[in-house]
Amino acid sequence: MQDMNTDLRVVRTKESIREALIDLIEEKGFDAITVKDITTRAKINRGTFYAHYQDKYDLLTKCEEEFMREMADMIIKNFPDIISDIEANAPITVPFTLVISIFEYLDQNRRFMKGMLGPKGDLSFQTKLKKFIWKTLFESNKNPLIKQENFLVPAEYLISYVASAHIGVIQQWLNSDREESPQEMARILSTMTINGPFFAAGLKK
Repeated sequence: MQDMNTDLRVVRTKESIREALIDLIEEKGFDAITVKDITTRAKINRGTFYAHYQDKYDLLTKCEEEFMREMADMIIKNFPDIISDIEANAPITVPFTLVISIFEYLDQNRRFMKGMLGPKGDLSFQTKLKKFIWKTLFESNKNPLIKQENFLVPAEYLISYVASAHIGVIQQWLNSDREESPQEMARILSTMTINGPFFAAGLKK
């Protein structure tokens, strides 16, 4: 029981540190934040902070890695269903369901994502996300959804194009006041990704 209480306390401490980090990024930007700012906001002492993180950069990296790990788990868990659906030429419902799940996850972590991708956040986060998309699609799967040998253009350009477009759409959604639901955003992104931007613009019927 003691261990469980300790674990719970560690989880809560890390959550309050993470919340403090997001608050402070919104207020003054990552570069201006000190460890003292974080510990004061999270109502913890410096020793507690240093028990979990080396410095503010280590905290930032660990928050980003945890975010991407959770998202990768969600994607990889859905891969077998997506592949069997595509191979059976079934309607594209499973990938669509997966995109909804991703947008729901982004919505739950809206402040974190907005802070990290914003001008006051981590300017290298977009690059990390692109690498994450590459790894999830090609390196983490024994049976990848997209096979590079089928590509009509070099893989790195296609992935960069798709990843940049997706991140741009996510940023627009996070920053907009239109507040489309995750379901609506999944429909918008799927229309553009599966049918292409010319189709989405009404130029190709």
